[in-house]
Amino acid sequence: MFLAPRKEAHRRRARSGWWFDVFDEMERMDRLMDDMMRKAVEMPKAQEGASPFVYGFSMSVGPDGKPVIREFGNVEPGARGPLVKEEREPLVDVMDNGKEVVVVTELPGVEKDEIKLESTDRALKISVDSVKRRYLKELELPHMVDPRTAKATYKNGVLEVRFAKSDEKKPTRPIPVE
Repeated sequence: MFLAPRKEAHRRRARSGWWFDVFDEMERMDRLMDDMMRKAVEMPKAQEGASPFVYGFSMSVGPDGKPVIREFGNVEPGARGPLVKEEREPLVDVMDNGKEVVVVTELPGVEKDEIKLESTDRALKISVDSVKRRYLKELELPHMVDPRTAKATYKNGVLEVRFAKSDEKKPTRPIPVE
């Protein structure tokens, strides 16, 4: 005999006390999972026209021996689920090589003249605003640098920026890409 879900739940509750409350809780969890899955499927439809979802991370060991996790992509957590940003955050590696600081960034699908770099003595801003792709990354450098010594090269989707270390404050400066 088939009964409607509410009548079946009531019938189970009437049969025997607390044990059948477990089935009620399982039904509630099932409804909750259905709602979550429906929202996950509907969310991309509400944001049509945006670029594809891109998310990743890289892990490395920092100079202090502790793990460093860097996230990249265009997805960030939000109160109501993931948010898709217009610009992507590129994958960036920062290395402290003795007398210089080297920043390596993956920027696939852009042209050299679309890359804009700006540096202070403690930070680097990388931005690309092209028809196909938008990237934005602002990062703090591990050591003070002299922005006047910056050398930037871009080849096969990889941007490399090299700075000489400095111990004195220097003014902000745009960096040309070679």
